[in-house]
This record gives sequence, structure tokens and C-alpha cells, in this order.
Amino acid sequence: MGDDAPLFYQTPVELVRGDGVWLDDIGGKRYLDLYNNVPCVGHANKRVVAAMAEQAATLNVHSRYLHSGVLDYVERLVGLHHDGIEAAVLACSGTEGSEIALMMARAATGNNGIICTDATYHGNSALISRMSWLPVGTDRSGIRSISTPQLFRPLQEEATEAELLQLHLDQLRATIAGLEADGHGLAGIMLCSLLANEGLVQPPSGWFPQAVDIVHEAGGLVIADEVQAGFARSGQWWGYLTNDFVPDIVCMGKPMGNGIPLSGVAASHDLVTGFRQKHRYFNTFASSPIQAAAGMAVIDEITDRSLVTQVTDVGQFLLTALQTLQPDHPRVGDVRGRGMFLGVDWVHPGTTEPDVEGARAVVEALKERGMLLGQAGQHGNVLKIRPPLVFEQAHAEHFLEAFAETVADAHA
Repeated sequence: MGDDAPLFYQTPVELVRGDGVWLDDIGGKRYLDLYNNVPCVGHANKRVVAAMAEQAATLNVHSRYLHSGVLDYVERLVGLHHDGIEAAVLACSGTEGSEIALMMARAATGNNGIICTDATYHGNSALISRMSWLPVGTDRSGIRSISTPQLFRPLQEEATEAELLQLHLDQLRATIAGLEADGHGLAGIMLCSLLANEGLVQPPSGWFPQAVDIVHEAGGLVIADEVQAGFARSGQWWGYLTNDFVPDIVCMGKPMGNGIPLSGVAASHDLVTGFRQKHRYFNTFASSPIQAAAGMAVIDEITDRSLVTQVTDVGQFLLTALQTLQPDHPRVGDVRGRGMFLGVDWVHPGTTEPDVEGARAVVEALKERGMLLGQAGQHGNVLKIRPPLVFEQAHAEHFLEAFAETVADAHA
């Protein structure tokens, strides 16, 4: 696989089985999974496995044949969204979904310009990677960024929240004007609806809906990236509901198939039809019966097990407990997030300066205690807590005990 293949931890973990929120390595050590959102309804979920096995033993073909299971799944999927979301294009990865969304926005508007934040990630293809870590003021073939809207490391020190909001909105307006002046025009803005890769930062109140209004007034479309934020992760079905805005196009991925490669882009019937007529998009492994079977089983599990409510309750318990620890530990600069997606901003004591190496050491120490989580954020110093949705309060209490010990050791 070549040198430098990406693996977690100084000594990588070789996993051999999973069950719910637990993972076992080759030596028999058991880990509590606080990272993996792909198996959102749990590792080796029996309902999903049974649905996949039954469909695989019956039929699996590409999308140029009719299959009622695929149609039923898409109908159910778009029904989980607001009324303006009426149709979907299925794919296999979040990157593919992001590409479809950009192509759809450009096809509908006739414009090329796309706006993102300066610390985002929406995929790794040649087109989509142009949005990753894009400095403000840089143009990548009509893609330009705005500063990540946040309160913890503000764009201007000592500014009030209302002043920060205005600064960010003014920057968005100026970016739109620049795209228009340079002949790109505005096709749209693409935003993770929880600002996940930005570090789960909290924007000034009202930023999302007001930014959406500005883009719409300029004739652009709003794309919500729900690849990480969606499927109950935030305590609501979609992150855009949590942050109170209405997108024109929605990208979905990771948790859709609980491990089966499945992604989707949903929008109005007109937007989807316009995209299909212009691009004739086809994906050999997408819109398949086995994808639909897995996807339907995931929705059934989230619904039947009331996981939206569980995520809200357990997530709030975990957030409150971590915030209670914060005042006694100066390296814990901020604790934030929604539902079952939390971030601990690890800093040098007495500052907001990111401590990347310190965060890495915490991740390694927690691994030794049987807890798996990761690092994220604009600076790579945010401890990323994102377990499967079936994570319960007893699991949270188990993690909190190990986390408190680890943080105390780091402070000593």
C-alpha cells in the first residue's frame, strides 16, 4: 500500500471485530469507540447485516434497471428533509456527493463561483480538494473562502458578538462581489452544517440563516454538507435544522449505509432533473439494491430505537460533564458541540493557542486506557468525540472516568 499510508496512533491498532460501540483488537483488547460515525447504528448491527445479506442473496445490479427497493429508499430518504427536497442522486462516497452538488449548482445558475470556509473539508478529488484549507483571498478556479465564523478565536479581538457577526457577513458580501467582478458569478456556498472540520466552532448567533439569505439574494444556491452532521448526529435528523437554515441542496454520506459505501445528493425535482439532463451522471456501484437495503435498515434503526432522542439526552449529559471539568483544567480551552458530536479544544494553559502535540498525547493516552477518539479542527488540536449513535449514558460515564484521569495526568 506504499509508505505513509494513513493510520491512527504511534502504534496502529489492528482491529478484528466490532459490536455496537465496542471494538476488539488482534490481541483481545477491547476499546470503546468514540470516533467512528460510519457504523452509526453500531458495529455489526444485526438488522443492517440481515438486510444486506438477504438482498445480496437475491439480486444486486447497477442503476440502469428498475428496482422498487431503490425507489422506496429514495422516497423515504427525501421525506426526512424539508418540503423543498424532493429527489436525490445516489453515489458511493462523500467526495462524489460533493462533486455532484457543485455540478448541480453550477448547472442551475450558469455560474462558476463557489464559496466555502477557510478550514473546511468536503472530499479529496481534484475538484473538491480545491476547497480544503483554502486561505482567504486565494482563488482556485472560481472557488474562494471566507473566514471560519467563530467566537472562541474571533476574527477581531474584543469585538462583541454582534460586531463579529457583521464582520463575517460583510466578508461574505465582499467575496460574492469579487467573484462577480472577476466574471465567475456566484453558483453557491457549500457549508458543513455543524462546521465539523473547522473544529465544531460556534459561530456568532444568526450567522447561518443570515449568510444563507445573502447568498440567495445574490442568486446563489446553498449546499448543506450533512456527511458528518446528518442522520441524527446533532440530536436532530439534520445539522441544518440544528443551526436554523434551509438549504437548496443537501449532501449525505458516511453513516447512510452503516459501512456499505453509500452517499446521496438531494434537492428539488427541478434541480435534480436539470443536473441529470446536463451531465447524464452514471455510477456503476450507486443506486444499487444492496445500498438501498442497507440504507433503509439504518433509517429503521434510528427510528425504531428512538436514537434521535437518545443522542440528544446522552450528548447533553456528556457535554455538561465535560464543561464541568473544564474550569479545573487550563489545557481544556473550550468544550462545544451538538448531540453526539463534541469537541474539546486543547490549548496551552492560560491562552487560546492551540496545543497540537498536547492533543495528540491525550489521544494516545486515551487509547492506552481503551478509548478511541481523534483530532480535528482548523489547527488539529480539537479532541473529536463522535461515537456511534447507539452510545449510551453508561458508555459516556465509562469514558468520562478515563478522560478525567488522562486530563489530570496531562495537567500534573
